[in-house]
Amino acid sequence: MNLNWNGAKETMDTTAIIERLREIAGPERVDTDERLLREASVDRFKKYTAVHGIYDGPFPIAIVRAGSTEQVAAVLAFANEHGVNIVPRTGRTGTEGGLETSFERTVVLDGSEMDEIVHVDPVDMQVTVQCGVSLELLEERVRELGLTTGHSPQSKPLAQMGGLVATRSIGQFSTLYGGIEDMVVGLEAVFPDGTVGRIKNVPRRAAGPDIRHVVIGNEGALCFVTEVTVKLFKYQPENNRFHGYLLDDVRTGIEILREIVTNGFRPSVARVYSEQDAAQHFSHFAGGKCVAVFLAEGPAGLVEATSAEIERVVGRQPHERVAPELIREWFDNLNWGPDKIRAEHETMLAERHLGYTTEVAANWSVIGDIYEAVIARITKEYPHFQDITMLGGHSSHSYQTGTNMYFVYDYDIDCEPREEITKYHIPLNAIIVEETLARGGSMVHHHGIGKYRAQWTEEEHGSAYPILRKLKEVYDPNGIMNPGTIFPAGNR
Repeated sequence: MNLNWNGAKETMDTTAIIERLREIAGPERVDTDERLLREASVDRFKKYTAVHGIYDGPFPIAIVRAGSTEQVAAVLAFANEHGVNIVPRTGRTGTEGGLETSFERTVVLDGSEMDEIVHVDPVDMQVTVQCGVSLELLEERVRELGLTTGHSPQSKPLAQMGGLVATRSIGQFSTLYGGIEDMVVGLEAVFPDGTVGRIKNVPRRAAGPDIRHVVIGNEGALCFVTEVTVKLFKYQPENNRFHGYLLDDVRTGIEILREIVTNGFRPSVARVYSEQDAAQHFSHFAGGKCVAVFLAEGPAGLVEATSAEIERVVGRQPHERVAPELIREWFDNLNWGPDKIRAEHETMLAERHLGYTTEVAANWSVIGDIYEAVIARITKEYPHFQDITMLGGHSSHSYQTGTNMYFVYDYDIDCEPREEITKYHIPLNAIIVEETLARGGSMVHHHGIGKYRAQWTEEEHGSAYPILRKLKEVYDPNGIMNPGTIFPAGNR
């Protein structure tokens, strides 16, 4: 009898595992096609090698397309008993390696076909859906009723609800509606031993710690999210008002965001782009300036008051006004779906060029320092700086106490495809994480830790890390759930 990487017993060979999975889920729900397995071994973190057809493995032994919570529970219980690693997924829009199969004897458990909108409740203002429901389709459904989820990540055309909850996602309207953690009312999740836990739908409880947050953001390292209930809001697009301005520098933009938000106003969109980042988003009008964009939405009275505050605060700084229709046009084309991904892949192959991001968060008092420290360090220390064609960032999600910074870096690739990650993205990402943690910020705002920021998980949490580690020890003692994600491999 062999042991897997974390000491769990391996009691079955690959053929026997696949046969048992077919008995549990049905033969039509178990994929072993080599092409599908290779594609399932990576997420967008390795998009450059994947677009060149390079998949180095290890590859999953099967993909199980679950059709029900009962099937998810049965697959997990079987895997837990026999030391089979599980990578949960829906939507497949991860960017930090969380969906990669980094270990042998891994099964990808896919919930995309659990796609029922269970109940829309316009009285209690909530909707319950299975994990595989498309966010875009859900939004279309509730808008027919004059409602909205308020959640609109850039991945909206592809994202599914289970993955959005599991990765603690955020949307472009977050300054008004919050992140997914603010929207989740209740949920259902399955743990490695097959136990199904359901957290009921109530507006608030003071019955101990908020156990929703054991599940929200667990990235498949603790459990599999099978059903979610989220809030609904009134949808009133007729009141929307767009605002755009040219500013002299990033710090001025951050101060504008800080004043608007801390004065109690909540535009749904409140963003500031550095000169470099603005040049690629707003090339037809940025003119070498920073760009600030706002969207005020909601009831007419709130929109009017929010717009007036935006105008007042911006008016105290040197600025140039941008026509609202230009901002609206830009925002209408911001999301990326299959067509944009296809175009991105074509550019990678034709031009050997790639753009990437690392997003962090910090308090108002240090976010500007973090931005300047990162830009300065990359400019002075990064050995391949000559290959970088754009280096900048933007703040796009703000709170009473601080904001995020979305660092953006584009580069021409002067190496073999397999070397791209280690030559470019990994060292650039490390500089950003290190400078952020050194100033008390968070190394990740919304993309999740995945496998490629897991080396900093303990530093991120500091003396609170044992709380997180003990969750893994209790809920996944055999370490089968997405090993290497959040928790460094071998460090449960």
